Amino acid sequence: MNYRHAYHAGNFADVLKHVILARVITYLKRKPQPFRVIDTHAGAGLYDLTGVEAGKTGEWQDGIGRLHTADLPEPVAALLEPYLSAVASVNTGGALASYPGSPLIAHHLLRPGDHLVANELHHEDFEHLKSALHRVPGAKALNLDAWIAVKSLLPPVERRGVVLIDPPFEESGEFAQLTHSIEEATRRFATGVFMLWYPVKQEAAADRFVQNLKDLPQVKLLDVRLRVAAPFAGLGLTETGVAIINPPYGLEDELALLLPALTEILGDGHDADFRLSSFGI
Repeated sequence: MNYRHAYHAGNFADVLKHVILARVITYLKRKPQPFRVIDTHAGAGLYDLTGVEAGKTGEWQDGIGRLHTADLPEPVAALLEPYLSAVASVNTGGALASYPGSPLIAHHLLRPGDHLVANELHHEDFEHLKSALHRVPGAKALNLDAWIAVKSLLPPVERRGVVLIDPPFEESGEFAQLTHSIEEATRRFATGVFMLWYPVKQEAAADRFVQNLKDLPQVKLLDVRLRVAAPFAGLGLTETGVAIINPPYGLEDELALLLPALTEILGDGHDADFRLSSFGI
């Protein structure tokens, strides 16, 4: 396992994923009952945007870097506030030097009594994750294979929450593994919100994955795509997706407002686009 998210932290795919995570958590907080966030591929927790890894790719500059300086209209600014406040919480003086991964974004937004379980298999990243979550009330870091974690952590005792699954997709068969795991996970935690991040490297493969999710029994699915540029050799990832099972009420309407703004801010030229599709809702 060689994937290190430090090279990609804060890029356009992170922005989309983390904006949606922040909106889901904001929805869950509307009820007083506690809930749990389970992050199966949590990474290191906190990333240095001035470091060697981030400097080699510069991907964050066209992601959170653009959004950080954008003039945001209402109500887009209000919808982005939870996410941007989490980013601001790890920076000082208004400058961007650090980027919070999904565990720290969740931690920033959780209330006393809510819980976070952040799992990371990569040993070095796990050590960083443990340090980032050290003495954080209600937070636990685990060092398990993600697919074992999905089985062992569901259902949560609160019976409320969101499960974020975002594999690195560096090995063949991860779409199939993700589909198989989510089928079992939804049986264990039928009322949970599941966020499944995926890259769109080959559109046909991504479409098959979404179709397989649609074919799951009684599934309610919201599929989100964001393309920032037309793909060409050597450019890297230009399109990303997030599939949300059991999406919170109102999330589709919120994303209908957010996606045009994110496409304009993060996209390059007329080839930038988004897609928002719902099934069974």
